[in-house]
This record gives sequence, structure tokens and C-alpha cells, in this order.
Amino acid sequence: MLFILYYIVAITILVLHFTGALARYNLEWLVLALAVTVFPAVIYL
Repeated sequence: MLFILYYIVAITILVLHFTGALARYNLEWLVLALAVTVFPAVIYL
């Protein structure tokens, strides 16, 4: 269940990033925070 919620949040952040909404509201750091949360899982696998 948490994986589904994580993926929904991640997809939403990426869509907002590519449409420019994050830059407009100065929230580009969310993309970096998302990358930091993915990094340990990539190393572990």
C-alpha cells in the first residue's frame, strides 16, 4: 500500500516538474528530495 502511495506522489512531482509548476512556486527541491528517497533503494537492489 505504501509503495502505491509513494508512486502516486512521485509521478505527481515529476508531472509538476515537467509542466513547470514546481519552478513557478519555487518547489524544485521536491525533485531532489524524491531522488534522495529513491537512491537507497537503488543501491540496495
